[in-house]
Amino acid sequence: MSTKEGTPREVGDGAGTSRAIARARRRAALARFCRAYGGNRAGLYGAAILLVAVLAALLTPLVTDPSGMDVTRATGAKMAPPSADFPLGTDESGRSVLLMLLWGARVSLLIGFMSALLSMVIGTVFGIASGHFRGWVSAVLMRVTDWFLVLPALVLALVLAAVLGGGASTIILAIGVTSWASTARLIRAQTLAVEARPYIERSRALGAGHWHVMTRHVLPNVAPLVLANTTLTVASAIVTESTLAFLGADSGQVSWGGMLRGSYDWGAATSGAWWYVLPPGLCIVLVVLAFTLCGRALETVLNPRLRGAS
Repeated sequence: MSTKEGTPREVGDGAGTSRAIARARRRAALARFCRAYGGNRAGLYGAAILLVAVLAALLTPLVTDPSGMDVTRATGAKMAPPSADFPLGTDESGRSVLLMLLWGARVSLLIGFMSALLSMVIGTVFGIASGHFRGWVSAVLMRVTDWFLVLPALVLALVLAAVLGGGASTIILAIGVTSWASTARLIRAQTLAVEARPYIERSRALGAGHWHVMTRHVLPNVAPLVLANTTLTVASAIVTESTLAFLGADSGQVSWGGMLRGSYDWGAATSGAWWYVLPPGLCIVLVVLAFTLCGRALETVLNPRLRGAS
């Protein structure tokens, strides 16, 4: 006796129910994540600092006049101390240090985010590929990774920035290309752990190809690790950008690292112009600390072993 397949309405209702269940699970997972992250006080402090920094960077063009960054239109005295007109004093050209901090936040955060994104993409691709494939493919990928690991990243970034010329895109490329190797090693180790699970073998037995296994099984499992590591990479990228700018390989725009370089060139520290040295340095320290706190909090939330779960 033969059986009938379900009617189109029944099939559609079943698919709709499955999608509703999937949405409910995602909402429940998001709610658990928010509760877990909300219980981490250090992570909340870091998120609050980052929110203030990002909002300040986004709102700067709306609340300030960019003409104040033009040295030919500066109205303040050279190295003037803080006053009512210039709350954080002025630089060697008479520009407001506060205005430079706000516009510099846009450049520093943009370079930090974009270079970390580039580093994460390269590191994730190399890490998953080298962990998934075997034989000569894995050997070649790991030798390339090892080569980038042993190279001094800061020196290589400085050389790339000098060879490729100035500009924010050049700095982003220089930092991203030189900072992905450690991420690739981390992702490879996680990929090997994921592919050792039984359901991966069952998926292959059912005919799943390399692309299916890497994108549908491995990538979702390593994504939390990538997310947590990205926040730490942004902090490292901001420090690297500031270091490059201090060494002279800047983006051609005002940034926190460029401000430190300017204060050094004009002897702000030796002349007692603390208002030109401390603000950009404190901004770098606070933002890097905030990204580090957020990264550690994400690691704690996304890694069950760090939460004490079995």
